[in-house]
Amino acid sequence: MRRADRLFQIVQILRNKRLVTAKALAERLEVSERTIYRDIQDLSLSGVPVEGEAGVGYRLLHTIDIPPIMFTSDEIEALVVGARMVKTWAGTELGYSAQSALDKITAVVPAGLRHKTEDSKLFSLRFNQRQDIDIHLDICRKAIDSKRLLQMGYCRADGEQSLRRIRPLGLYFWGNVWTLVGWCELRDDFRNFRLDRIQSIQLENGTFTDSEGQSLQDFIKRMTCM
Repeated sequence: MRRADRLFQIVQILRNKRLVTAKALAERLEVSERTIYRDIQDLSLSGVPVEGEAGVGYRLLHTIDIPPIMFTSDEIEALVVGARMVKTWAGTELGYSAQSALDKITAVVPAGLRHKTEDSKLFSLRFNQRQDIDIHLDICRKAIDSKRLLQMGYCRADGEQSLRRIRPLGLYFWGNVWTLVGWCELRDDFRNFRLDRIQSIQLENGTFTDSEGQSLQDFIKRMTCM
């Protein structure tokens, strides 16, 4: 990556996050932390409003105007393939949003690269498509975003059926199956639920707040310690 491109990438990363460490920037851009320190210093000297210090992190003091982003050929194809996968696997609502985003990208990329949005030979296929899974996915996404409680009828692999009240925390895609991780009030613990085994699902009016030991971060910590 050219140095000018790296400086541009640093500004883009800082625009999108509140505080970013030099280590995180170095790993993202595949350079040394010393290089990041020099780049940050040069950005500051050139007038970019970077605030922070080594060992703590950096951020932009305020929003700055940056020229429109120019995508490379590979970046465009990555966006196209990602949009195709979302349309295939991520539910009806995100599928529409993915196509809308792709249309906007197509409208602004240079004419010489526009063919990459149509000519990619990488596809995402799904067989035995079940509309109920797409509906479950849309509902789970809404519940996670709004911290709404879920009530659902669930059938385990051994055929046992139960009614669950869940605090939905996150969704994971395993290549051909989506699972919902949540705090199950019936089991008083974290549980994973396959969306294709959900028999009924309903958003409740009640909401929840992250409690100590019951958040998605707590679930991830438990999994990484196993």
